[in-house]
Amino acid sequence: MTALLNPAARARRRNRRPAWEEPPTVAGQLAKGAVLTGVVLAVLIPVWSILVTSFSSRQAIADAGGMVFRPRDFDISAYVLIFTRGEVSRAVWNSMFVTIVGTLLALVCTVLAAYGLSRPGSLFHRPLLLFFLITFLIGPGLIPSYVVVTSLGLKDSHWSLILPAAVNAFNLIVVRQFFMGIPGELVDSARIDGAGEWRILTRIVLPLSKAVVAVVGLFYAVGYWNMYFNAVLYLNNSEDHVVQQVLQAYILAGQSPAGIGSPPALGFQAPPSLAVKMAVVVVVLIPIVIVYPFIQRHFTKGVITGALKG
Repeated sequence: MTALLNPAARARRRNRRPAWEEPPTVAGQLAKGAVLTGVVLAVLIPVWSILVTSFSSRQAIADAGGMVFRPRDFDISAYVLIFTRGEVSRAVWNSMFVTIVGTLLALVCTVLAAYGLSRPGSLFHRPLLLFFLITFLIGPGLIPSYVVVTSLGLKDSHWSLILPAAVNAFNLIVVRQFFMGIPGELVDSARIDGAGEWRILTRIVLPLSKAVVAVVGLFYAVGYWNMYFNAVLYLNNSEDHVVQQVLQAYILAGQSPAGIGSPPALGFQAPPSLAVKMAVVVVVLIPIVIVYPFIQRHFTKGVITGALKG
């Protein structure tokens, strides 16, 4: 098909810039490329240094005087240590439980609430919408939230992290606005065919809303995975600590990871403290890096649609 088009048509097809917009200058394109390259390097260089340092030996870190940029003396003893001593692996499992259960629960609550609020004739539609808008503008405050969580007996439980963040007012409004943009004729035709609200939601509305649901799910997942402040407030038992608490203890508080200076484990020499700290950082980053590519194709569409309709 492309081969049958004349050169002018092929040029127009490649250049989808609106007719009223001037073509970019060479200087503009170079400046844009330089800025984007700088932003990418500003993100990749620290991540590369953290990754290389986590796999570096004690001698390589000593020669570099700290963070290592050039790979040398590949050593996995830091990862062996953190996954055999139990503290980090247990915290990772705790964070995975909070993230998976919390994200699923938050998505169910948000989708159901957004669908109900997107139907103009639903019961208490306007008062409930006003209630969510008020919570969006005025937060509950630290002390009232703490009193409610402790009075419900949720302290020292992972549900103290999951339930208070189960519904985010911003995400709810974005999903509601997306649902309201779905043509009403589709819903009306399904209702004429005898479909109930549950069937309309699951068979028509949700399949058309994959982008916004994926983006909101990513927002919830990142929020739960990075949850630190609530964990410090509500989780006192070290057995319940999440990975962000362990990361804070290792990186900021200067706590020496368990096993530093102890006899070698599984035939590996005791790793340097800096390598273990960077290994914990890598473990914290991995889940988000793994999940993001699967929803990348929904991300741009969902964010733009939510921004325009929200």
